[in-house]
Amino acid sequence: MATWIKVWQITDGELKLIETTMAETGRKEVEDLERWIKSNPSILGDDILIIGEQVPVRSGTMDFLGIDKAGNLIVIELKRDKLPREALSQVIDYASDIASWDVDKVSEVCTKFTGSGLEDYLNEKFEDIDLEDLVVNKTQRILLVGFSVEESLQRMIEWLSNNHGVNINAIILKYVKTRCGDELIAKTVVIPEEVEKERIRKKQFRVSMSDEPGNYEADELKLLLKKYLSENRTTPRRIRDILLPLCLKHEKVTRDMIKKELIKRGEADDEGKAGIILTTISREIGIERRDYLRQIIRYDKPNPWEKENYRLVDEYREMVRSIISELSGVGEGEK
Repeated sequence: MATWIKVWQITDGELKLIETTMAETGRKEVEDLERWIKSNPSILGDDILIIGEQVPVRSGTMDFLGIDKAGNLIVIELKRDKLPREALSQVIDYASDIASWDVDKVSEVCTKFTGSGLEDYLNEKFEDIDLEDLVVNKTQRILLVGFSVEESLQRMIEWLSNNHGVNINAIILKYVKTRCGDELIAKTVVIPEEVEKERIRKKQFRVSMSDEPGNYEADELKLLLKKYLSENRTTPRRIRDILLPLCLKHEKVTRDMIKKELIKRGEADDEGKAGIILTTISREIGIERRDYLRQIIRYDKPNPWEKENYRLVDEYREMVRSIISELSGVGEGEK
């Protein structure tokens, strides 16, 4: 039997069934839904980021491309009103196409949509994952999103998921406008989310990490650093405004010193949050292609997963001070 959602409002102690359509309230199902999902993709799942919109593939255009915390790519297809059985072949076609995408291709799509490469975006948004263990696009997931579902499609989704372990699900939404004028969206899924999560597997293309420093000439190194530290992202800003100034003022900067500075500057409310932020900074420095950061910043590794005692290479101290002063307009180094 197909999944339906009904909503009742309690009015004067009685249940009143609300049967509101988006069309009746001037809402456009696909257009408004796209905007709402982009504003808060957690309605699709608490571990999902959207990294692409209207993504071209060989057989058409995906509404959204997502990625989860395990690095699995997600085909997200929105349908006006009812999800038809024909949608299944469409999304399977899309998933079979993106299955061959490597990290560079995924990062290209992510950059177009978010303005950041894949590694940077994951590092910013998924603070509790370890990029060194993350693998990307070994498994693909499919999410169909609509306001009802044909019984035959629901049956096929359940059969593919339960009998063949295909990572496919349908999200059924219900738009409600209460008598008070509040607009609500209710949600249910065909496959229980905990069942779907159990099937998710980690991926094969790893985000490359390294402790090896770069070997750039001074002019090229300065250009790379200036470009990176000018990025409109949170982590480069924190490295520019917090870590590097600390390294200019102290021969050795400990994790505790960085966490205290994060709290002092209002970046974190407590040491727990500061520790999470510090992890994103540490991961950023460890991304293989950020070797220019490791050329100027050295550190100890008391544990394989932990960096400690950050310090600037002496020959680059003046370069770093000059770049920070130029970018911030304020000399924040040693006096």
